[in-house]
Amino acid sequence: MAFSSDLDQITRAAAGERQAVSALVNRYSPGVLALATRMLSDRAEAEDVTQETFIRAWKALPNWEPRAKFSTWLHRVALNLCYDRLRKRRESTMAELPEQVDMALRPDDALDQSERVKAVEGAIAALPERQAAALTLCALQDHSQAEAAEIMEISVEALESLLARARRTLRTVLMERSEA
Repeated sequence: MAFSSDLDQITRAAAGERQAVSALVNRYSPGVLALATRMLSDRAEAEDVTQETFIRAWKALPNWEPRAKFSTWLHRVALNLCYDRLRKRRESTMAELPEQVDMALRPDDALDQSERVKAVEGAIAALPERQAAALTLCALQDHSQAEAAEIMEISVEALESLLARARRTLRTVLMERSEA
């Protein structure tokens, strides 16, 4: 259920009140942008997804029914847009496979914090999209498992399974990279 202040702002935004639209964008765009950035690993593309998310939201607002929290619904729209872009990337890369870059780290190389973050982000980006989404929503965006399951439109049990597989794969990939 949407917060009462959200409900009021949603109603006013649906009626075309610019201040209400602005308040909703200011409140929710950082979270949507963070989700898209983590899913796509590309800030410019994430900004496009964020903008498209809000465009779709405003078009749907007059008919929106508060069956879920507004933020949950908004994150679902963003996640679907991310999935679409990831699918398009895969389709275009299947036609022309890039050179494989050796991401293995030599044991004598000292990694600074940014290199570690890039390694983890790369490993997350390589996960199947549903595993990456589950991990991003729960571990990086601090959504509860119930909220993440609702955003992904799956059961909590299915989410837990995705998280377990994602963590297991990440652990294996990162261990292999550190041993190489």
